[in-house]
Amino acid sequence: MHRKLIGIAGVALALGLAGTAHAQFGNLGRALGEVTRAVPMPDFLSGPQPVSTSIRDAEWADPSRDGFRPGQAEPLDGLPQNEDGAFVLAAGYYAMQAQSYCLHAGTHGPGGGDGYLYAPVKGSARDAVIAILQNVNDHPEIAQRDVQLLLWAIVARAKFEDLDNRLKLVASQLLTPRQLATLNRNALSMLTSGELSRITGPLPAPLRAVVEAESRLRGMLTSGGSSFAEMERVAVLAGMAPTGPGSIGVPAARWSEHPDGYWVRYTPSGYSNTKVEIYVEPGSAAVGKVYDPATAIAVPGNTARQRLAQSARVYGR
Repeated sequence: MHRKLIGIAGVALALGLAGTAHAQFGNLGRALGEVTRAVPMPDFLSGPQPVSTSIRDAEWADPSRDGFRPGQAEPLDGLPQNEDGAFVLAAGYYAMQAQSYCLHAGTHGPGGGDGYLYAPVKGSARDAVIAILQNVNDHPEIAQRDVQLLLWAIVARAKFEDLDNRLKLVASQLLTPRQLATLNRNALSMLTSGELSRITGPLPAPLRAVVEAESRLRGMLTSGGSSFAEMERVAVLAGMAPTGPGSIGVPAARWSEHPDGYWVRYTPSGYSNTKVEIYVEPGSAAVGKVYDPATAIAVPGNTARQRLAQSARVYGR
């Protein structure tokens, strides 16, 4: 049923592309309107963050595995996958270069030897984030950059109904009408420069950078005319990253012991490309379990750096 709803919305939008902008998205607009009435309005300012996963949620670091070298890796993408794109695990050591995504606008990209740990996706938009990362496995024609733009729209709380027509079509292929309506309900209005200054003025510098980046992205995503590179410069800060508040020391080679009993390690090469390593001990209860990248976030020990959504898609394909 989940995929059927997505398919219906996608077909409706595809057929509408031949007409005017209203005709292009009229069906989606009516669907959103009907579902929106059933979705409660949250408190925009004090409600939960769309993605709230933080270093506090990375509870599975395993220092006892520091220095562990399991040998030659087999391709992770060579394992069987279930309908959500999750890898069905067998005993052994596996690795792949995965497409990954920025989920923390206004912070620095990976680097500086800072390690990353496994944590689950949390936040008010958890279901939408996971749906995008799972459903895109069925759409190899959707570019990694377009997935990133949708995720930035979520973390910036942009109105999906105000995205450009191309991104609306992509969103309709990956999200159900109800998910789209919920994202619209959580959207924030545009702020003037004066309003933004009054809000961010008293904030600590790291938090101010995040709020300002999200506000700028919200405007760029909904007003049109901005290139991906311009939005990337807003979302991913350049220069040397400071040590963020609440940071912990995480060696770059540290493994996390997943709650399902296997080990996972993330080594990013920039925010969009992460080496994912999985080790499953022979005879362990983890054999036959699945690793679903869409439900995982690679969280940096340094809170001034990007947290990274993961996917089952191989980087560069």
